[in-house]
Amino acid sequence: MTCCRSESGETPPGPLLRASYQLGAAVVSFTRSHAAIEAPGCVSGIISRHINHKKWECRLSPTLQSIHDIAAFRPNLLRLDNGTRSVQTGKACCWSETRCLAIVNEAAGAYNQEHGAGSVVNMGQGFFGYNPPEFVLNAAKDALDKVDCNQYSPTKGRPRLKKAIADAYSPFFGKQIDPETEVTITTGANEGMLSAFMGFLEPGDEVIVFEPFFDQYISNIEMPGGKVVYVPLHPPKDGATKTTSAGDWTLDMKELESKITDKTRMMVINTPHNPVGKVFSREELQAIGDLCVKHNIIILSDEVYDRLYYVPFTRPSTLSPEIANLTLTVGSGGKCFYCTGWRVGYLIGPEHLIKYVSAAHTRICFSSVSPLQEATAVAFEQAEQHNFWEESKKGMKAKMDKFNEVWDELGLPYSDPEGGYFVLVNFAKVKLPEDYEFPPHVASRPRDFKLSWFFIKELGIAAIPPTEFFTDANAHIVEDWLRFAVCKDDEVLEKAKERLRGLKKYIQ
Repeated sequence: MTCCRSESGETPPGPLLRASYQLGAAVVSFTRSHAAIEAPGCVSGIISRHINHKKWECRLSPTLQSIHDIAAFRPNLLRLDNGTRSVQTGKACCWSETRCLAIVNEAAGAYNQEHGAGSVVNMGQGFFGYNPPEFVLNAAKDALDKVDCNQYSPTKGRPRLKKAIADAYSPFFGKQIDPETEVTITTGANEGMLSAFMGFLEPGDEVIVFEPFFDQYISNIEMPGGKVVYVPLHPPKDGATKTTSAGDWTLDMKELESKITDKTRMMVINTPHNPVGKVFSREELQAIGDLCVKHNIIILSDEVYDRLYYVPFTRPSTLSPEIANLTLTVGSGGKCFYCTGWRVGYLIGPEHLIKYVSAAHTRICFSSVSPLQEATAVAFEQAEQHNFWEESKKGMKAKMDKFNEVWDELGLPYSDPEGGYFVLVNFAKVKLPEDYEFPPHVASRPRDFKLSWFFIKELGIAAIPPTEFFTDANAHIVEDWLRFAVCKDDEVLEKAKERLRGLKKYIQ
């Protein structure tokens, strides 16, 4: 065992957390009093880090793959903070109980109290209103009868699930994915993204995120001390007056490159996009990928809606070997198979990136739920024979088109989605009564919060105010919009449409 020592020969001062990271054949272990490395063979190579303003050296076995690779991607090897880091999310935390959902739930609670429990039609949150297909449910039931499925799974995931994912995605990637070194299973896609940020970010490192954004990105980046750098998607100029394609929301590449600094470590891409519904074009992704290669930036490609696309869909990791070398692809079993409560996510990427995600995941939650991993494996194995992927996509597109008929009927413009199951609708034409009494904490918020409150209280329809997907500087872009989720039963969609027709008297 070779200890980390300072230049004066001392061991690092406490307090240190107890932890262990697998780096190739080397294991870096931390206790409260020292850090050490257990590695076979002789000592070579050095990784340094400043701790409490002193330089400490970790001497590693030559079995470690490449010191150059480690330095290039700057994995966060020494997470030394004792206790929980304060997360300063500010404006950007959409689901905070003091923010968006608290207001939506308050209005819904009042409506349900007056009209009966469950009276509000929830078109806001993106969870499914129906069960997974029978072959997926049966797989879950069968898994519960297996002894090994009721115990801990390997930290990187059950071998059967990793292989099923590798087999399912290899045709897309144009190569055989190694399930043991290029796939890791996580407790939902969100925890997978947190593991990626924890694995690579040091305090002060910057991550570029496109506005609008999934709110969890922000807290996940800030937990390890990262700094979020925002680059907006620009809506079409006529999006408030007529229905346009979600693809018309555009990214200014010059603006994007201007935000890159020597501290930029990662960039988050979400395609198909929540909440816009945009599927980034091949040309857009190529330009983004080329920038990341130029500046050696890791791409975290959030593709949890990757089976729900209605226009040609490109995965960043398929664009070139150089881009693939920098890309971590995030997927969600819950989104794929209508079971968001299962919390089964996965990341696919080159070994030199995946191993640090796996190491962080091990420290965050050790392993993920065994029977649901097994069931998800069966789901991937059997999806093709049930024609599930094609039927799922066709079914969701049909729901989207059917629901959006009500906006055409009312003459309200919307951003026609290219993928996913969310739609943004513009309500600039809807005039709220001037004497309508909003609670002070709603009256002080942007107009979309007032719209959301009004829709719940007067129509019994819950939708999400999308300014919470933006920073304050750009929230004005969507103050007249609301986001709706169409992943509901058809009868729920019809009930929602009927209630929304009550808007006619408010449209000018």
